[in-house]
Amino acid sequence: MTEIRQEFIEQAKQLTRNAEVLPNGFEELAAKLQHAHDTNTPLRIKLGMDPTRPDLHLGHTVVMRKLREFQKLGHKIVLIVGGATAMIGDPSGKSETRPALTKEQVEENAKTYFEQMSKVLDISDAEVVNNADWLHKMSFTDLLQLAGKVTVAQMMTRDDFAKRYSEGKPIAIHEFFYPLMQAYDSVAIDSDIELGGTDQRFNTLLGRDIQAAYGKKYPQLVMMLPLLEGTDGVVKMSKTYPEHCISLTDSPKDMFGKLMSIPDTLITRYYSLLTDVSQEELVKMDEQIASNSINPRDIKMKLAYMITEEYHGKDGADKAQEDFINVVSNKGIPDDIESVKIENEKSILDLLVELSFVQSKGEAKRLIQGGGVKLDGEKLSDMAFTVKPGMNAVLQAGKRKFAKLV
Repeated sequence: MTEIRQEFIEQAKQLTRNAEVLPNGFEELAAKLQHAHDTNTPLRIKLGMDPTRPDLHLGHTVVMRKLREFQKLGHKIVLIVGGATAMIGDPSGKSETRPALTKEQVEENAKTYFEQMSKVLDISDAEVVNNADWLHKMSFTDLLQLAGKVTVAQMMTRDDFAKRYSEGKPIAIHEFFYPLMQAYDSVAIDSDIELGGTDQRFNTLLGRDIQAAYGKKYPQLVMMLPLLEGTDGVVKMSKTYPEHCISLTDSPKDMFGKLMSIPDTLITRYYSLLTDVSQEELVKMDEQIASNSINPRDIKMKLAYMITEEYHGKDGADKAQEDFINVVSNKGIPDDIESVKIENEKSILDLLVELSFVQSKGEAKRLIQGGGVKLDGEKLSDMAFTVKPGMNAVLQAGKRKFAKLV
């Protein structure tokens, strides 16, 4: 076996920060990097994206930032839009059959993806493909041949399938095809490394098996990245829980404010997964927080500024920080709050939804119950409260959303 040169050992060390490489870890990655250099054949790095929702969030950027590292080393990023797979839906982590999307829904949701991703990656230098281009062209015989390369026993090693089966919950046959289709993508684009969150372990490793079954001598490595927790510090960040999700389309003020709301226990994890802060600095932060030699809020303020600046520029971060200090630290009200004219009587629940302060009446009720809704600084507890024309009051929802009712 060829000895691995130090240059590629160092590259592999950097690339495996926060990542798990399967099946043979760090050494195999270093060997692949060296071989790519020596043969002048950049590695093909795969990321599949099912546009099930139109917005990306900070959790998605954990993988995207790793792609950027490969890109800076001269390797080819291959972004697969799941035009076919999204119409089935990945059942990973789901307790029941996931509803499929229509072709129109997939196309609509995909529209903003690359604009958002360009804030992290050089999209112009990436290879962008749609798996509908090959999966929709497969004949029934082709599909049967693909299905014949995996056993039911293999499929049932997926935690979600095994759990649902043991609980007597239905598993539709088409759900087995999602990991098969995603795995075949690796054959279609001839990937060398596939990236994904830890919830994609089965799917990405299956890609190796399918590549081998179709004759690839050196199947892809799999690089697993952590799932980022939402602002509650418990559930993984997801648009399913909008109150705990930090979207890339959030305004600078909302992004900054949400970052300031994360629990102190997540500060260094967010720094590690969402910034380029060194490991030495992370250790120092942990020591400072543990010894109470620094106020965690000061470190969090720096984090919020760094991330907001990355996605909204210095001016956006400066203004967001100023607004946060004014509203939260100084108990003030923003200078630029929107005036909303109340034409007819309406319930506070309807108004909160109408203003997009919450996504649903259920969320509005939870916010009121938690003391998060105020009128002129006074907590509102009456779920049946009616808003009337001419109130001339400031409505506040949570820490960052305000409207002047007139």
